[in-house]
Amino acid sequence: MIDETYTTDEAKGNDWQLWLGDSCERMGEIEADSVGLSVQSPPFVSLFTFSDSIRDLSNNHSADVFHEQYGYIIRELLRVTMPGRLACVHCTQLSRTKSSFGYVGTHDFRGDVIRDYESAGWIYHGEVCVWKDPQAQAIRTKAQGLMFTTKNKDSAMSRPAYADYVLLFRKPGDNPVPVKTDVTNDEWIQWASPIWFDYGHDETLGSERHVCPVWMDIKQGDVLNARLAKDSDDERHISPLQLDLIARCIRLWSNRGELVFDPFGGIGSTVYEAVKLGRRGLSIELKKTYWATSVRILRELDGQMHESMLF
Repeated sequence: MIDETYTTDEAKGNDWQLWLGDSCERMGEIEADSVGLSVQSPPFVSLFTFSDSIRDLSNNHSADVFHEQYGYIIRELLRVTMPGRLACVHCTQLSRTKSSFGYVGTHDFRGDVIRDYESAGWIYHGEVCVWKDPQAQAIRTKAQGLMFTTKNKDSAMSRPAYADYVLLFRKPGDNPVPVKTDVTNDEWIQWASPIWFDYGHDETLGSERHVCPVWMDIKQGDVLNARLAKDSDDERHISPLQLDLIARCIRLWSNRGELVFDPFGGIGSTVYEAVKLGRRGLSIELKKTYWATSVRILRELDGQMHESMLF
């Protein structure tokens, strides 16, 4: 089947490039060993369907098809990444519903992604967990396992909220350019600790209780304005990654001036943060409305940064 609506385009500005097209094809245009860091949030199988295109990774009829298609991107990402450098992959676990699977449960999508990357030759380097508000998640997803009514009626059917994860994968080989981060030692202690949260002063326990997973402090609403990218044909909402999460990855695992890449560009969140932090940014986005919005946002950023240099 030929996708007659498929088009390509490019836009660029100060330290950024935004490509319109299919990452499975267009990543072949990127030079080998040129990407210092990648930060991405791939579609979660078909949890959100972003377009009707047969090229769209979110538009598939089975998980097997999704992982086969995603594998092309993972292998190309290995080729274009510098040796010894990282890929940061945002994901979450997925619900199994009775209407689709005949039972209510959870699917280990996080584990699938790890296996996909290891199969392609990446080294599983580590991960961080990102806290999510269970009440907000219950309201947004209508998950019965999170509802107060389920807990009170039959708590055997209640379950914890799904966290987000940032999975870290490293390309084999020696890193030719060591990363000299501006992250302070105090920041590193906070971000690297598997159990951290500041509850404030407690007379018995002191000023802090270290009882919660890392990265409790990601602001869930700190995203680029997704409403700008919507059009009348959208069936599902676009879900941009939080800017402070992206910034944290970039500060930790890349140098100023290096290329930061996102194969699922969306409305340009990764490139936006890369440019703000003194890196170069490149993304590829399949959907034209999202790509056009990312171009507008990055051009506005160019103007803001130019004005700031004048004063």
